[in-house]
Amino acid sequence: MEFRYLPMTVEDKQEMLASIGIDSTDALFSDIPKSVRLKTEMQLKKPANEAELKRELATLASKNANLNDYRSFLGAGVYDHFIPSVVDHVISRSEFYTAYTPYQPEISQGELQAIFEFQTMISELTGMDVANSSMYDGGTSLAEAVNLSAAQTKRKKILVSKAVHPQSRAVIDTYAKGPNLEIVEIDVQNGKTDMNQLANELDEQTASVVVQYPNFFGQLESMEEIQELLVNQKKTMFIVSSNPLALGYLTPPGDFGADIVVGDTQVFGIPAQFGGPHCGYFATTKKLMRKVPGRLVGQTTDEEGVRGFVLTLQAREQHIRRDKATSNICSNQALNALASSVAMSSLGKHGLKQMAAINMKKARYAKQKFQEAGMEVVYNGSFFNEFVIKLNKSIADLNDQLLDIGIIGGYNLEKDFPEMTGHMLVAVTENRTIEDIDQFVREMRELNV
Repeated sequence: MEFRYLPMTVEDKQEMLASIGIDSTDALFSDIPKSVRLKTEMQLKKPANEAELKRELATLASKNANLNDYRSFLGAGVYDHFIPSVVDHVISRSEFYTAYTPYQPEISQGELQAIFEFQTMISELTGMDVANSSMYDGGTSLAEAVNLSAAQTKRKKILVSKAVHPQSRAVIDTYAKGPNLEIVEIDVQNGKTDMNQLANELDEQTASVVVQYPNFFGQLESMEEIQELLVNQKKTMFIVSSNPLALGYLTPPGDFGADIVVGDTQVFGIPAQFGGPHCGYFATTKKLMRKVPGRLVGQTTDEEGVRGFVLTLQAREQHIRRDKATSNICSNQALNALASSVAMSSLGKHGLKQMAAINMKKARYAKQKFQEAGMEVVYNGSFFNEFVIKLNKSIADLNDQLLDIGIIGGYNLEKDFPEMTGHMLVAVTENRTIEDIDQFVREMRELNV
């Protein structure tokens, strides 16, 4: 067959038409007025056979800057981390690759166990009681947390730090329109949330305070100080968006009294594939367990005492009364959750901590090299693996020049913060060698004149 990727034959088509009692495809659309039908051929290329199509797609793909041929210092929510080879091996197995929502536990034990293991590891990393599965990404998880806080507290005011990822804040704004929430953004002072403004805005109408840890600028927020502010506001919830790799080394948000911890597990086993797909996580306290969006898998035993897994809680309207539903999150993201689970299992508890430590050490090496080269590192606070530098030239132009020499530069902060002209957010992961860092700093010094 010339078009193997289009398996329908002419005979198949005729058989289907005959079974519904018509003799042509046009007859299917006979109820559509001729006046609104397209009367010309669509301007499409002639279809290619499989060999031609593969050549064309390979040519197009070769135009992309990939992480095998380029050295990336771009982070801002999507990172180039080491992915153990076992990850692709496991997620490519058909029983996982084609699996959908595991409604029938008797035939879905592998899928259910994979989700359960993911939940367990996320709970340990965040220091929270329970974690779910099947959130689309970190931004969606954060917006769901905001909606949950408003529903739980019966309040409308949400305080969101401007040091939270700009795209996540945009998702929050979109989600807030339905329930008419009041989103109050807290300014940034020296790379961190302005604590004075936060204290002034915090009142009895506040449903939740939202911060990122480490924040968008790579800085570590004053979690203890925020916790102390919330002591006297007992109903106000503390929501933290957190990079789970950083939690392999940092004190978990649960230890600071967080009510909900969300984030994205792209850092574990999921490639930086043009911004998606990702895998969000949502962890919370036992008190809020029945309000969690998505699904919770629980461990149990059957009548013979054999360990097994089941879907314990599902909070969308398909499964419970509409007025009790907390979310319509539904699509099964378990394949990406499985990739993260396999990556975390492969690294192990000590390996994950070591990986986080390497990120911190290499980022500090890069910061020192930039300073020695005479370039300004903007903030001096504690950070994980990202930091901000200030340059003399347009970041967009610099990144174009870097790309020509095989380097993907840092994030242009002017895109989201107009006042930050000439500021670049640099990410350094364990995949960057000392030689990569030295070359990057050297090229930046030569271009930044």
